[in-house]
This record gives sequence, structure tokens and C-alpha cells, in this order.
Amino acid sequence: MKNRIYKSLFLGIGSAVVASASYALIALQTETNSADISVFTQNATLIQPTNPIEKQLDAGLKKITGSAEPALIKHTIKRGESLSSIFSTLDLSKADLHKIIHANATGKQFTQISFGKTLQLKIDNSGRLQQLIYKKNALETLSATREIDSFNVEISSKQLDKQIANVTGTIHSSLFQEGKEAGLPDKVILQLAEIFAWDIDFALDIKENDSFSILYEKFYAAGKEVGSGAILAAEFINQGTSYRAVRYQDKQGHAHYYTPEGNGMRKAFIRTPVDFARISSPFNLKRRHPVLNRIRAHKGVDYAAVRGTPIKCTGDGKIIFQGRQNGYGRVIIIQHGEHYSTLYAHLSAFSKNFKTGSTVKQSDIIGYVGQSGLASGPHLHYEFRIDGEHRDPLTVKLPNSAPVSPALLADFKAATRPLLAQLELSNKTLLAQNQP
Repeated sequence: MKNRIYKSLFLGIGSAVVASASYALIALQTETNSADISVFTQNATLIQPTNPIEKQLDAGLKKITGSAEPALIKHTIKRGESLSSIFSTLDLSKADLHKIIHANATGKQFTQISFGKTLQLKIDNSGRLQQLIYKKNALETLSATREIDSFNVEISSKQLDKQIANVTGTIHSSLFQEGKEAGLPDKVILQLAEIFAWDIDFALDIKENDSFSILYEKFYAAGKEVGSGAILAAEFINQGTSYRAVRYQDKQGHAHYYTPEGNGMRKAFIRTPVDFARISSPFNLKRRHPVLNRIRAHKGVDYAAVRGTPIKCTGDGKIIFQGRQNGYGRVIIIQHGEHYSTLYAHLSAFSKNFKTGSTVKQSDIIGYVGQSGLASGPHLHYEFRIDGEHRDPLTVKLPNSAPVSPALLADFKAATRPLLAQLELSNKTLLAQNQP
């Protein structure tokens, strides 16, 4: 009788443990996120064996059926989190973290995780990390996989495919707006504006029915678009005048934009120091000052823009003055070689990267639009001087950069001819579409 009671009790406990183990298998196979971790931990604690008989049965069950599949936890990285703090939150071994980071040179990349991205962690039913996966970007994935008591850390990369996209558009409001409607990434729109910045003032010159055509690189991985590259060729028709540019890379890997004839698009100065700003006051030697209310020569151009808008240096040079100067407020003066100088006034702040005496390059951000000094609203006052004499920045003839060297001209023509032919075809298509 006693043996029968023990046998019944043994079978009853065994059934309970098998049911608990089955529940654990289901719970552990379910994907969870960082918000579910506390619930998962409680469930795991509730189904742990509580006496020697249950533990023996649990061990026997694992021996027969194998361990449960690792739980998959997806953790979105919060601002200020590090891999160390995430391991602490998930109650994972700091020794494993040390092994991952010091496994090889690739392991150190786990210390550079970024806010907003996702970590995937596979954790077995004993709470040990089996795999850590971090997607760095659309192409690269970092992984650490347990190998007994160490980790194999590696980075895998998807194959990148490049295609040439052909986009055309007609201006009705602004280049930025029409570019977005044509499906261009912000990066490509800004690149288009930079290519023609020496010839076209995008704050003043753009008119309705101006048009553009561009060929640019699109990148794909596993059939999915993952980014854009350089503009290869472009045409902008501004007020009936056509401007064309084509990208050419020499044997040393240096790439620049040129006209179809091989003349450099880049000039010593860009025309506009503030992107997509509005001209509020042009160069006028007989202008009435808006604050002083008297006739006072306006020896520059005012660009109205939101306070804090970045200001670009229009040419390579050296800062010879940075500070406050009477009605100019915060001002920067840059000397460009022997004959040219530019002035930028009414700034709200200076860039922390430069000071008086610093060397600057064209398009460096040197300061930010403000309203310091005698100013009725936030704007940039920009002056252009040749040998100390003020010139109208909007109409002054700007010196060109070097053309393609004669030795490379034949290679340049051969490399750019197919791009220009494709650009010409897209222009004809655009013209046909705009015909009434």
C-alpha cells in the first residue's frame, strides 16, 4: 500500500512538472521586448523546480527532449544607454560582455551602439546569453555567437548594387519643394544646389517654369533601396539659360564637376552664403537705412533667414577679424588671397571651430544668422570687396577654378559622353511633357 501511494505521488508530481516544463517551452519561445522582461522573469521563477524529486524529473525531461529554444529579446537602445547598462538591466553576465568586446578587433564595435537602433539577444533557459546581434546600418550587421565559453564576433555585409536614377522636374515654388515631389532625397537636392551655386543664386534667381534634369547614383541591398550617392550629370535651366555639369573622376580618385567642355564648375567663390534664404535688401548705394531712417549706402546684400541658420564661407581664406564691430554687431571678415575679402554681419553666434587667424575652406560653417547690431530682424548682411572696393555680390564676376588638364581631356570626353547623352534624352522627355 505504501509503495502504491508513493508511486501515485511520484506520477502526480511528474505530471505537474511536465505541464510546467511545457508552459516554459511555450513562454520562452515567444518573442519579447525590454518592456516584457520583468514579466518573463517572474514566469520563469514560478516554474522552477522546488524539491529534489521535481529537479530530478526536470533534468530527465531536458535530457530526453533537449533544452528549450533560446528566448529572443529585442531591445531598442535608449538615449544614454551603453551595452554595459543594457546587460545590467537584463541581468546578463558582465564576464560575457568582456569576452565579446575583447574577442577581436571587431568586438570593440559593440561599444559604439547608437540611440534608437535595436539589439537582438538570444538567451537560453538558464539565463545565459547565446547570441547578440546589432544592425549598424542597412548594410552591416554585427554579431557575437557563443562557442562554449567564448564568443565568435564578426561583421557581415550585404552586397551593394548601384543603379543610375534619372529624375526631371519643373519649378513651381522652390527647388527644394519640387525636388521632394520628384522623389529626390534631401542630400541630392542640396548637392544639386551646391553644383550650380557658383552660377545661380537659388535665393534670387529661381523663377517659375525653371527646370532640372539629373542622373544620380542609387544604392540597393537585397533588392531594397538603402541610400543615394553622387550626382553624375545635371542640367538646370534658369530663366531660359541652360547650365550643365558632369562629374569626372581622375586616375587618382579625385572627382570634380565640370562643364561639358571641361571647364571647372567650381569658382573661387560661391554666390550665396546662406542656403535657400530670401534677399530682403539688395546692394544699393542710395538705400534708406531701416533703423536710422536716413539715406545710407547699403554696400552688401541682406539675406533674411531664421535665427540660427548656418552661414557658409563663400571662398577659401583666412579670418582676419571675428568679434563685435559697431552697427554690424557680431561680424566676421575673411581675406581671400591678395585682392578679395568678404564680410558677414549681424550674426547670433560664431562657429566654435574657428577664430581670428583661422584658415577656412569654401562652404565651411563659420557662424549663424542673428540680429546683433543695428538690425530690424534676423538676417545676414554680406559684403564682397575687391582691393577694398565694395562690389555687388549678386553681379560681380567670380574667378573660375582650373579646367580639366589637356593631358586628361580625351579621357574626360570619353568618360562623360554617355552621361551627357542620357541627360539629353531626359531633357527631351521633359520638354515633351511640358508641351501644351
